[in-house]
Amino acid sequence: MNPSATGWIDKFGSEVKDHLEYYPDFRSLYGDLKKIGFVYGINIRIPRFIRTEHTLSEDEKAKINLLTALYFTHRLERKEQNFKAFLEEIFQFYQSLKINQISFLSSLFVGKKTSSQLEKLIDSRVYLEDNVISKTFNSTITNSLLFIDVLLFKKYLDQPHADSYAYAQLLEYIAINITYHALNSKEKNRSDEKLAQLFAASLTFIDSNSEHFDGSYREKLLENHSVWENSYFLDVACLTVWEDHSLEYKESEFIFGIGKDLGFDHVEITRALDEIAYFFEKNGETIPFLKDQNLALQFYESMSKVVNKLILRNSKRLQKELSESRELVALISKSAVKDLSPEERKKMQNQLIDIFKSIPSLAIFILPGGAVLLPIFIKLIPKLLPSAFDDNRVKK
Repeated sequence: MNPSATGWIDKFGSEVKDHLEYYPDFRSLYGDLKKIGFVYGINIRIPRFIRTEHTLSEDEKAKINLLTALYFTHRLERKEQNFKAFLEEIFQFYQSLKINQISFLSSLFVGKKTSSQLEKLIDSRVYLEDNVISKTFNSTITNSLLFIDVLLFKKYLDQPHADSYAYAQLLEYIAINITYHALNSKEKNRSDEKLAQLFAASLTFIDSNSEHFDGSYREKLLENHSVWENSYFLDVACLTVWEDHSLEYKESEFIFGIGKDLGFDHVEITRALDEIAYFFEKNGETIPFLKDQNLALQFYESMSKVVNKLILRNSKRLQKELSESRELVALISKSAVKDLSPEERKKMQNQLIDIFKSIPSLAIFILPGGAVLLPIFIKLIPKLLPSAFDDNRVKK
Protein backbone atom coordinates (compact mmCIF):
# COMPACT_ATOMS: atom_id res chain seq x y z
CA MET A 1 0.00 0.00 0.00
CA ASN A 2 1.22 3.46 -0.94
CA PRO A 3 -0.84 6.33 0.59
CA SER A 4 0.86 8.83 -1.76
CA ALA A 5 -0.59 7.16 -4.87
CA THR A 6 -4.16 6.88 -6.10
CA GLY A 7 -6.11 3.75 -5.20
CA TRP A 8 -4.72 3.35 -1.67
CA ILE A 9 -8.14 3.45 0.01
CA ASP A 10 -9.41 0.61 -2.20
CA LYS A 11 -6.21 -1.25 -1.37
CA PHE A 12 -6.88 -0.68 2.34
CA GLY A 13 -10.40 -2.07 1.87
CA SER A 14 -9.05 -5.22 0.24
CA GLU A 15 -6.60 -5.82 3.11
CA VAL A 16 -8.81 -4.95 6.09
CA LYS A 17 -11.49 -7.49 5.15
CA ASP A 18 -9.24 -10.23 6.56
CA HIS A 19 -8.82 -8.37 9.88
CA LEU A 20 -12.35 -7.28 10.76
CA GLU A 21 -12.02 -8.45 14.37
CA TYR A 22 -8.59 -6.85 14.92
CA TYR A 23 -10.14 -4.36 17.37
CA PRO A 24 -12.94 -6.05 19.37
CA ASP A 25 -14.02 -2.79 21.03
CA PHE A 26 -13.29 0.93 21.05
CA ARG A 27 -11.03 0.59 24.10
CA SER A 28 -8.61 -1.64 22.20
CA LEU A 29 -8.76 0.70 19.18
CA TYR A 30 -8.03 3.77 21.32
CA GLY A 31 -5.21 1.98 23.18
CA ASP A 32 -3.44 0.95 19.96
CA LEU A 33 -3.90 4.39 18.37
CA LYS A 34 -2.26 5.88 21.43
CA LYS A 35 0.70 3.48 21.29
CA ILE A 36 1.37 4.29 17.63
CA GLY A 37 1.11 8.01 18.40
CA PHE A 38 -2.03 8.91 16.44
CA VAL A 39 -3.95 10.06 19.53
CA TYR A 40 -1.01 12.31 20.47
CA GLY A 41 -0.82 13.72 16.94
CA ILE A 42 2.63 12.14 16.47
CA ASN A 43 2.47 9.24 14.01
CA ILE A 44 5.34 6.88 14.84
CA ARG A 45 4.02 3.79 13.02
CA ILE A 46 0.84 2.17 11.67
CA PRO A 47 -1.26 -0.83 12.86
CA ARG A 48 0.62 -4.09 12.47
CA PHE A 49 -1.92 -5.81 10.23
CA ILE A 50 -1.32 -3.30 7.41
CA ARG A 51 1.48 -4.25 5.03
CA THR A 52 3.56 -1.74 3.10
CA GLU A 53 6.49 -2.27 0.76
CA HIS A 54 8.22 1.03 1.59
CA THR A 55 9.25 3.10 4.57
CA LEU A 56 6.42 5.56 5.21
CA SER A 57 6.72 9.26 5.93
CA GLU A 58 4.82 10.75 8.89
CA ASP A 59 2.03 12.16 6.72
CA GLU A 60 1.58 8.76 5.03
CA LYS A 61 1.33 7.10 8.44
CA ALA A 62 -1.19 9.75 9.47
CA LYS A 63 -3.36 8.96 6.42
CA ILE A 64 -3.38 5.24 7.17
CA ASN A 65 -3.98 5.78 10.89
CA LEU A 66 -6.86 8.18 10.26
CA LEU A 67 -8.56 5.80 7.81
CA THR A 68 -8.01 2.86 10.19
CA ALA A 69 -9.51 4.78 13.10
CA LEU A 70 -12.51 5.93 11.07
CA TYR A 71 -13.14 2.50 9.55
CA PHE A 72 -13.03 0.56 12.81
CA THR A 73 -15.13 3.21 14.57
CA HIS A 74 -17.75 2.62 11.88
CA ARG A 75 -17.29 -1.15 12.15
CA LEU A 76 -17.78 -1.15 15.93
CA GLU A 77 -20.72 1.26 15.91
CA ARG A 78 -22.61 -0.10 12.91
CA LYS A 79 -21.48 -3.76 13.05
CA GLU A 80 -21.09 -3.31 9.31
CA GLN A 81 -18.65 -5.31 7.13
CA ASN A 82 -19.45 -3.62 3.82
CA PHE A 83 -16.52 -1.31 3.02
CA LYS A 84 -18.56 0.54 0.40
CA ALA A 85 -21.19 1.40 3.03
CA PHE A 86 -18.43 2.83 5.21
CA LEU A 87 -17.14 4.99 2.33
CA GLU A 88 -20.60 6.42 1.68
CA GLU A 89 -21.22 7.23 5.35
CA ILE A 90 -17.80 8.78 6.00
CA PHE A 91 -18.31 10.96 2.93
CA GLN A 92 -21.68 12.12 4.31
CA PHE A 93 -19.98 12.80 7.65
CA TYR A 94 -17.37 15.10 6.10
CA GLN A 95 -20.17 16.78 4.19
CA SER A 96 -21.84 17.59 7.54
CA LEU A 97 -18.55 19.23 8.62
CA LYS A 98 -18.53 21.38 5.47
CA ILE A 99 -15.08 20.18 4.41
CA ASN A 100 -16.02 17.95 1.50
CA GLN A 101 -15.67 20.56 -1.24
CA ILE A 102 -13.48 19.47 -4.16
CA SER A 103 -12.54 22.06 -6.75
CA PHE A 104 -13.48 21.61 -10.40
CA LEU A 105 -9.79 21.25 -11.35
CA SER A 106 -9.28 18.56 -8.69
CA SER A 107 -12.39 16.71 -9.85
CA LEU A 108 -10.85 16.34 -13.31
CA PHE A 109 -8.06 14.26 -11.78
CA VAL A 110 -10.09 12.56 -9.03
CA GLY A 111 -13.31 11.58 -10.82
CA LYS A 112 -16.63 10.64 -9.24
CA LYS A 113 -15.58 7.46 -7.44
CA THR A 114 -16.24 7.77 -3.68
CA SER A 115 -12.91 6.26 -2.62
CA SER A 116 -11.00 8.61 -4.95
CA GLN A 117 -12.82 11.64 -3.59
CA LEU A 118 -12.18 10.44 -0.03
CA GLU A 119 -8.45 10.22 -0.79
CA LYS A 120 -8.56 13.92 -1.67
CA LEU A 121 -10.49 14.73 1.50
CA ILE A 122 -8.07 12.83 3.72
CA ASP A 123 -5.20 14.68 2.07
CA SER A 124 -6.89 17.96 2.99
CA ARG A 125 -7.34 16.81 6.60
CA VAL A 126 -3.80 15.50 7.09
CA TYR A 127 -1.74 18.34 5.62
CA LEU A 128 -1.53 21.64 7.48
CA GLU A 129 -0.63 23.52 4.28
CA ASP A 130 -1.71 23.06 0.69
CA ASN A 131 1.39 24.75 -0.64
CA VAL A 132 4.29 22.71 -2.01
CA ILE A 133 6.88 25.33 -1.05
CA SER A 134 5.68 25.57 2.54
CA LYS A 135 5.62 21.76 2.78
CA THR A 136 9.22 21.64 1.64
CA PHE A 137 10.40 24.17 4.20
CA ASN A 138 8.47 22.72 7.14
CA SER A 139 9.70 19.59 8.89
CA THR A 140 6.26 19.09 10.44
CA ILE A 141 3.28 19.33 8.11
CA THR A 142 0.84 16.89 9.70
CA ASN A 143 -2.39 17.88 11.45
CA SER A 144 -1.99 17.11 15.17
CA LEU A 145 -5.72 17.18 15.97
CA LEU A 146 -6.79 14.41 13.58
CA PHE A 147 -8.18 12.25 16.37
CA ILE A 148 -10.93 14.85 16.80
CA ASP A 149 -12.24 13.64 13.41
CA VAL A 150 -12.60 10.16 14.93
CA LEU A 151 -14.44 11.46 18.01
CA LEU A 152 -16.72 13.53 15.77
CA PHE A 153 -17.44 10.53 13.54
CA LYS A 154 -18.31 8.42 16.59
CA LYS A 155 -20.70 11.13 17.73
CA TYR A 156 -22.13 11.41 14.20
CA LEU A 157 -22.85 7.66 14.08
CA ASP A 158 -24.64 7.86 17.43
CA GLN A 159 -26.52 11.08 16.65
CA PRO A 160 -26.59 11.65 12.85
CA HIS A 161 -29.00 14.58 13.13
CA ALA A 162 -26.91 16.58 15.61
CA ASP A 163 -25.02 19.70 14.52
CA SER A 164 -21.61 18.14 13.72
CA TYR A 165 -19.97 21.46 12.89
CA ALA A 166 -20.96 23.09 16.19
CA TYR A 167 -19.73 20.01 18.07
CA ALA A 168 -16.45 20.14 16.17
CA GLN A 169 -16.00 23.74 17.29
CA LEU A 170 -16.61 22.69 20.90
CA LEU A 171 -14.02 19.88 20.82
CA GLU A 172 -11.39 22.10 19.22
CA TYR A 173 -12.15 24.88 21.70
CA ILE A 174 -11.60 22.53 24.66
CA ALA A 175 -8.46 20.94 23.16
CA ILE A 176 -6.72 24.25 22.37
CA ASN A 177 -7.64 25.69 25.79
CA ILE A 178 -6.23 22.66 27.59
CA THR A 179 -3.01 23.06 25.61
CA TYR A 180 -2.82 26.79 26.27
CA HIS A 181 -3.45 26.55 30.03
CA ALA A 182 -1.22 23.49 30.41
CA LEU A 183 1.66 25.44 28.84
CA ASN A 184 0.97 28.35 31.18
CA SER A 185 1.25 25.99 34.15
CA LYS A 186 4.96 25.51 33.46
CA GLU A 187 8.08 27.40 32.46
CA LYS A 188 7.99 27.56 28.67
CA ASN A 189 10.83 26.55 26.38
CA ARG A 190 11.33 26.49 22.60
CA SER A 191 9.75 23.06 22.20
CA ASP A 192 6.66 24.33 24.03
CA GLU A 193 6.34 27.15 21.52
CA LYS A 194 6.62 24.72 18.61
CA LEU A 195 3.98 22.45 20.14
CA ALA A 196 1.63 25.40 20.68
CA GLN A 197 2.13 26.56 17.08
CA LEU A 198 1.51 23.05 15.80
CA PHE A 199 -1.79 22.71 17.68
CA ALA A 200 -2.87 26.21 16.62
CA ALA A 201 -2.05 25.44 12.96
CA SER A 202 -4.11 22.23 13.20
CA LEU A 203 -7.34 24.04 14.09
CA THR A 204 -10.05 23.74 11.44
CA PHE A 205 -13.32 24.86 12.98
CA ILE A 206 -12.24 27.79 15.17
CA ASP A 207 -9.65 30.55 14.80
CA SER A 208 -6.59 30.41 17.06
CA ASN A 209 -7.01 33.92 18.49
CA SER A 210 -6.81 35.08 22.09
CA GLU A 211 -10.55 35.44 22.65
CA HIS A 212 -10.85 31.64 22.91
CA PHE A 213 -8.42 31.37 25.81
CA ASP A 214 -10.51 31.87 28.93
CA GLY A 215 -11.53 29.94 32.02
CA SER A 216 -14.94 28.85 30.77
CA TYR A 217 -13.48 25.73 29.18
CA ARG A 218 -13.39 24.12 32.66
CA GLU A 219 -17.17 24.50 32.86
CA LYS A 220 -17.55 22.76 29.51
CA LEU A 221 -15.32 19.92 30.77
CA LEU A 222 -17.70 19.33 33.65
CA GLU A 223 -20.63 19.18 31.21
CA ASN A 224 -18.93 16.62 28.96
CA HIS A 225 -19.79 12.99 29.72
CA SER A 226 -18.16 11.12 26.84
CA VAL A 227 -15.46 8.89 28.33
CA TRP A 228 -13.41 8.74 25.11
CA GLU A 229 -13.52 12.49 24.52
CA ASN A 230 -12.44 13.01 28.13
CA SER A 231 -9.66 10.42 27.72
CA TYR A 232 -8.42 12.33 24.67
CA PHE A 233 -8.45 15.66 26.52
CA LEU A 234 -6.49 14.14 29.40
CA ASP A 235 -3.92 12.70 26.98
CA VAL A 236 -3.57 16.09 25.26
CA ALA A 237 -2.89 17.70 28.64
CA CYS A 238 -0.32 15.03 29.54
CA LEU A 239 1.39 15.45 26.15
CA THR A 240 1.62 19.21 26.65
CA VAL A 241 3.25 19.14 30.08
CA TRP A 242 5.51 16.12 29.52
CA GLU A 243 7.29 17.02 26.26
CA ASP A 244 10.28 18.36 28.25
CA HIS A 245 10.66 14.98 30.01
CA SER A 246 9.82 16.40 33.45
CA LEU A 247 6.78 17.05 35.59
CA GLU A 248 7.06 19.82 38.12
CA TYR A 249 4.71 20.19 41.08
CA LYS A 250 2.72 23.01 39.47
CA GLU A 251 2.23 20.99 36.30
CA SER A 252 1.17 17.97 38.34
CA GLU A 253 -1.41 20.08 40.15
CA PHE A 254 -2.83 21.24 36.82
CA ILE A 255 -2.98 17.71 35.37
CA PHE A 256 -4.66 16.19 38.39
CA GLY A 257 -7.11 19.12 38.50
CA ILE A 258 -8.01 18.64 34.82
CA GLY A 259 -8.23 14.88 35.32
CA LYS A 260 -10.65 15.32 38.22
CA ASP A 261 -12.83 17.66 36.14
CA LEU A 262 -12.88 15.00 33.41
CA GLY A 263 -14.09 12.36 35.87
CA PHE A 264 -10.90 10.32 36.32
CA ASP A 265 -9.45 9.11 39.61
CA HIS A 266 -5.84 9.42 40.78
CA VAL A 267 -4.85 5.97 39.44
CA GLU A 268 -6.22 6.66 35.94
CA ILE A 269 -4.50 10.07 35.75
CA THR A 270 -1.20 8.57 36.89
CA ARG A 271 -1.54 5.85 34.24
CA ALA A 272 -2.06 8.47 31.52
CA LEU A 273 1.13 10.26 32.66
CA ASP A 274 3.06 6.99 32.72
CA GLU A 275 1.92 6.16 29.17
CA ILE A 276 3.04 9.50 27.76
CA ALA A 277 6.35 9.23 29.66
CA TYR A 278 6.96 5.79 28.11
CA PHE A 279 5.98 7.08 24.66
CA PHE A 280 8.52 9.92 24.86
CA GLU A 281 11.21 7.66 26.30
CA LYS A 282 10.78 5.23 23.42
CA ASN A 283 10.22 7.68 20.55
CA GLY A 284 11.59 11.06 21.69
CA GLU A 285 14.41 11.19 19.15
CA THR A 286 12.05 10.78 16.19
CA ILE A 287 9.39 13.35 17.18
CA PRO A 288 9.61 16.14 14.56
CA PHE A 289 8.57 19.18 16.61
CA LEU A 290 11.30 18.49 19.19
CA LYS A 291 14.03 18.94 16.58
CA ASP A 292 15.64 22.38 16.78
CA GLN A 293 16.85 23.11 13.25
CA ASN A 294 17.49 26.26 11.28
CA LEU A 295 15.63 26.93 8.02
CA ALA A 296 18.43 25.74 5.73
CA LEU A 297 18.80 22.46 7.61
CA GLN A 298 15.02 21.91 7.57
CA PHE A 299 14.98 22.47 3.81
CA TYR A 300 17.93 20.10 3.26
CA GLU A 301 16.41 17.39 5.46
CA SER A 302 12.97 17.69 3.84
CA MET A 303 14.39 17.50 0.32
CA SER A 304 16.69 14.62 1.28
CA LYS A 305 13.72 12.65 2.58
CA VAL A 306 11.77 13.23 -0.62
CA VAL A 307 14.67 12.28 -2.90
CA ASN A 308 15.65 9.24 -0.83
CA LYS A 309 12.05 8.04 -0.79
CA LEU A 310 11.71 8.38 -4.56
CA ILE A 311 15.02 6.63 -5.27
CA LEU A 312 14.35 3.80 -2.83
CA ARG A 313 10.82 3.14 -4.01
CA ASN A 314 11.56 3.36 -7.73
CA SER A 315 14.69 1.21 -7.49
CA LYS A 316 12.61 -1.56 -5.93
CA ARG A 317 9.97 -1.18 -8.61
CA LEU A 318 12.53 -1.26 -11.45
CA GLN A 319 14.17 -4.31 -9.91
CA LYS A 320 10.79 -6.02 -9.74
CA GLU A 321 9.96 -5.12 -13.34
CA LEU A 322 13.32 -6.37 -14.58
CA SER A 323 12.98 -9.66 -12.70
CA GLU A 324 9.59 -10.12 -14.35
CA SER A 325 11.15 -9.36 -17.73
CA ARG A 326 13.78 -12.08 -17.20
CA GLU A 327 10.96 -14.50 -16.54
CA LEU A 328 9.33 -13.31 -19.76
CA VAL A 329 12.50 -14.12 -21.72
CA ALA A 330 12.50 -17.60 -20.21
CA LEU A 331 8.87 -18.14 -21.18
CA ILE A 332 9.48 -16.95 -24.75
CA SER A 333 12.47 -19.31 -25.05
CA LYS A 334 10.40 -22.15 -23.70
CA SER A 335 7.58 -21.45 -26.17
CA ALA A 336 10.06 -21.93 -29.06
CA VAL A 337 10.55 -25.59 -28.20
CA LYS A 338 7.26 -26.63 -26.54
CA ASP A 339 3.74 -25.47 -25.92
CA LEU A 340 3.11 -23.33 -22.84
CA SER A 341 0.45 -24.13 -20.27
CA PRO A 342 -2.59 -21.78 -20.04
CA GLU A 343 -1.12 -20.26 -16.85
CA GLU A 344 2.23 -19.61 -18.53
CA ARG A 345 0.57 -18.07 -21.60
CA LYS A 346 -1.48 -15.77 -19.36
CA LYS A 347 1.64 -14.74 -17.41
CA MET A 348 3.56 -14.01 -20.62
CA GLN A 349 0.64 -11.95 -21.98
CA ASN A 350 0.43 -9.84 -18.79
CA GLN A 351 4.18 -9.17 -18.76
CA LEU A 352 4.19 -8.16 -22.43
CA ILE A 353 1.36 -5.71 -21.73
CA ASP A 354 3.37 -4.31 -18.81
CA ILE A 355 6.39 -3.70 -21.02
CA PHE A 356 4.23 -1.99 -23.66
CA LYS A 357 2.79 0.22 -20.93
CA SER A 358 6.27 1.30 -19.88
CA ILE A 359 7.09 2.67 -23.34
CA PRO A 360 4.66 5.67 -23.32
CA SER A 361 5.53 6.50 -19.73
CA LEU A 362 9.25 6.57 -20.55
CA ALA A 363 8.59 8.64 -23.67
CA ILE A 364 6.71 11.23 -21.60
CA PHE A 365 9.46 11.30 -18.99
CA ILE A 366 12.24 12.18 -21.48
CA LEU A 367 10.25 15.08 -22.95
CA PRO A 368 11.11 18.63 -21.79
CA GLY A 369 9.20 19.02 -18.55
CA GLY A 370 8.42 15.31 -18.52
CA ALA A 371 9.08 15.00 -14.79
CA VAL A 372 6.15 17.38 -14.26
CA LEU A 373 3.92 15.97 -17.01
CA LEU A 374 4.24 12.30 -16.04
CA PRO A 375 2.43 12.58 -12.66
CA ILE A 376 -0.43 14.42 -14.43
CA PHE A 377 -0.75 11.67 -17.05
CA ILE A 378 -0.69 9.05 -14.30
CA LYS A 379 -3.58 10.88 -12.60
CA LEU A 380 -5.54 10.90 -15.87
CA ILE A 381 -4.58 7.35 -16.89
CA PRO A 382 -3.79 5.43 -13.65
CA LYS A 383 -2.82 2.24 -15.50
CA LEU A 384 -0.20 4.00 -17.63
CA LEU A 385 2.66 2.66 -15.53
CA PRO A 386 3.66 -1.02 -15.29
CA SER A 387 2.20 -3.12 -12.45
CA ALA A 388 5.48 -2.97 -10.49
CA PHE A 389 4.95 0.79 -10.15
CA ASP A 390 1.37 0.41 -8.87
CA ASP A 391 1.61 -0.29 -5.11
CA ASN A 392 -2.17 -0.07 -4.69
CA ARG A 393 -3.24 -2.52 -7.38
CA VAL A 394 -5.85 -4.89 -5.93
CA LYS A 395 -5.56 -8.47 -7.14
CA LYS A 396 -8.89 -9.73 -8.47
